[in-house]
This record gives sequence, C-alpha cells and structure tokens, in this order.
Amino acid sequence: MDVGATQSPSALKDTTPSPPGEDQCARHQLWDTHHGCRIRELLDQIANKRSMTVIALLHGRTLRSSELSREANGITPRVLTHTLRQLERDGLVSRTVHPVVPPRVEYQLTPLGVSLYETFNVLVAWGERHEAEITAARTAYDHRIAARRSS
Repeated sequence: MDVGATQSPSALKDTTPSPPGEDQCARHQLWDTHHGCRIRELLDQIANKRSMTVIALLHGRTLRSSELSREANGITPRVLTHTLRQLERDGLVSRTVHPVVPPRVEYQLTPLGVSLYETFNVLVAWGERHEAEITAARTAYDHRIAARRSS
C-alpha cells in the first residue's frame, strides 16, 4: 500500500452479525452501500448539490418557485420541481398553495429542514478549517501520480 493510502471503505466495514431486530445497514458507517439502506438513500438525496442549494436558498425566508428558479443558477425548472418534491416528501420543505389566480406557490424550510441547514453549516465550517490540509494532500497526491507516470 502507498504511503498515505488507507483501506477502502468497504474493507473497514464491521462484519459481525447484527443482533436480532437491529437494522443491518444502520450498524455500518455512512458509506454503507447495502442495497435498500434507507439512511444511505436519504443521505444521497439530501447531500446532493441541488438539495443543498435549495435548502440554503430557503434558509430564513419563504420563496415562490419562480424566485427559487431565478436564484438557483444552473438548476433547470424540471430538476428544481423534482428536488422540491423530494424535499417536501422528506419533511424538509413545506409547500403552500395560495388560492388566487394565477395560483401562488411558496416554499419554506420546516423545522427539520432548518436543523439540516445547521448541520450543513457544521460541515462547511469543517471544510473551511481543513481547506489548507486538503489542498496540501491533493498537491502531494498529484505529485506522486505525476512522478509515477514519468518514471
């Protein structure tokens, strides 16, 4: 194994049997690829760039879909609609339809969505604290790879 390399996530999984009644995928780390793991599926949904963008845009305010569409650069209306539906289904966003002509639809974060936004902020702060270390590790990796290719 190369200097600085680690084992793959699958090599680090706990292979001990789960006690009766315990959800198998819940015992593994966040990188679990167990088919049908609800937590993995949830993480895949909420941690994608479109969901994170919508959650950040809605934090502390209520927006109409047209406002969200304007502010969510790079997200097509179709994908934005799909993302909003998924976030609403997961209980992270609430959708309010006002009975006017034309209909006015507004979105806002639920308390659960606000707590997720706060969790994202912890992750962003971690990234900011460790940005220099990550940059240094990437540079060292790139140099190792370049040296291998040239030899």
